[in-house]
Amino acid sequence: MKQKEYGLFTAITMIVGIVIGSGIFFKSDDILNYTGGSVLLGIFVFTFAAISIIFGSLTIAELASRNSKAGGVITYAEEFSKPIACAIGWFQVFLYYPTITAVVAWVAGIYTCLLFGLDMTIDNQVALGCAYTVGLFIINILSKKLGGHIQNATTIIKLLPLILFAILGLILGDPGAAINNENVKTVGTASIITALGPIAFSFDGWIVASAIGSEVKNSKRNLPLAFIFGPLIVLLVYIAYFIGVSSLVGPQEVIALGDEHVNIAATVLFGSFGAKIILIFVVISVLGTVNGLVLGGIRLPQSLALRNMLPGSKKIAKINEEYGISIISAIISFVVFAIWLVAHYVTQKYGLLSSGDVSEISIAFSYAMYIYLYINVISLAKKGEIKNKIRGYIIPSLAICGSFIILSSAFTNQLFFVHLSICLLIILSAIIFYIEVAQKKEDKLADNDNKVEVEVELEKEFA
Repeated sequence: MKQKEYGLFTAITMIVGIVIGSGIFFKSDDILNYTGGSVLLGIFVFTFAAISIIFGSLTIAELASRNSKAGGVITYAEEFSKPIACAIGWFQVFLYYPTITAVVAWVAGIYTCLLFGLDMTIDNQVALGCAYTVGLFIINILSKKLGGHIQNATTIIKLLPLILFAILGLILGDPGAAINNENVKTVGTASIITALGPIAFSFDGWIVASAIGSEVKNSKRNLPLAFIFGPLIVLLVYIAYFIGVSSLVGPQEVIALGDEHVNIAATVLFGSFGAKIILIFVVISVLGTVNGLVLGGIRLPQSLALRNMLPGSKKIAKINEEYGISIISAIISFVVFAIWLVAHYVTQKYGLLSSGDVSEISIAFSYAMYIYLYINVISLAKKGEIKNKIRGYIIPSLAICGSFIILSSAFTNQLFFVHLSICLLIILSAIIFYIEVAQKKEDKLADNDNKVEVEVELEKEFA
């Protein structure tokens, strides 16, 4: 029997720790750029985008409270449609987790280069990010408990610089001037919608906690609580940091400095030595995100294999008794991550993506998957299985609206149809595989079980 390793605190820190740690540090300048340097509009867009996460997490909490089996969203979708569950699983294994992990690992490399004064080349950044991630894969394979402890510790550590920037930025900076920025440029609706892309990245990762649902103590109570409190904590911290750093450095300077605005803000507050200390916190913060993604990602192929939803499922599903997870599952997760890290390296080095990175489109399309789950929560309410009308109808409806808001940002991406084709290829491949292979296996097993039952009944009759 699988041992329950994680408590409520770890589940919350997994959400907060994955969501906070990279996006807010290197996407704030993008958000200000899209809003024309308007801090107020940035706060509005942050809050607006948060609707999809807060109401989404509340809706997923309904499903989490009903089922504690391994697989997270795969398990939730399986309750309504096994082919769709397989498609969601493949999407997460081959697109969602690895692309985000690759980009966040790269960000860890960026801030490590800043910390040690290394050349800010994509080669150095990706090499460092790869080294970090390899180490975290090894740690999470060898020790489940250590991976959880790292998640708890890095979440607490990463909140310190954000809170410092928020408080000291408001005290020592000029929040009035930042909010009433005279250099604000008028931007159109399309630009504001585009800002939802980097914000979606900044908020993303809350769903990853569902991957360890079966290993959370009292998961039917604790996982929903984590889904509720995690995103709310993130929203409050994000807005406080965004205002604080804009007040301290200035909106236009944040735009001009790009990813280096964190280093400049830290230097203004604490001097060059203090800035190094803050950068250490930032690197740890980003690595906490990578750790959470690895912690959740290595379990997903195993979860699919338990349902015969991957080729070679029997071998992949086998859990190593010493480490408590499937080693083959972890290896699959790492190989797919490595492929996407190379893809990210190539696109960044040769400027194949005019803006953004390989993760943004998969993040946006993940919300299409969530819409399917939200609709089914409403269907449960219609069947009378969810008595509370607010939880059964209003909250999932708002979650659906929020998801469409995030999805709208994907349409502004220049490579939208390329990314869409990749997403559809993986989703359709999964559905075809399930229908042609997995479902036939299930039908065969069911027929064998029926034959055995008939034989037992006949034996009873003749006896």
